[in-house]
Amino acid sequence: MPTYEYRCRKCGHVFEVFQNMTDPPRKRCPRCGGRVERLPGTGAGVIFKGSGFYATDYRSPEYRKAQKAESGTDASTAAGKKGEKGSSAAEKGAK
Repeated sequence: MPTYEYRCRKCGHVFEVFQNMTDPPRKRCPRCGGRVERLPGTGAGVIFKGSGFYATDYRSPEYRKAQKAESGTDASTAAGKKGEKGSSAAEKGAK
């Protein structure tokens, strides 16, 4: 739920209200009972959660290949090495 900011036209009191987007806007000041206006630029904020919000999440396959080559790590090579280590350990245990 977003937080909306209001200002009283009578006394100038500024306050925030945490309410649903579908709730009607406030009409009266909690301090003096005067009419209020919702301030522009306030309302729902955006929260980015999960993957897909960073530049690296949308990189092209060519960029990823160049990045791997530059850093000297290749996922398929690393996986193959892990498999080799695991099989050699298994072979040693079986002997």
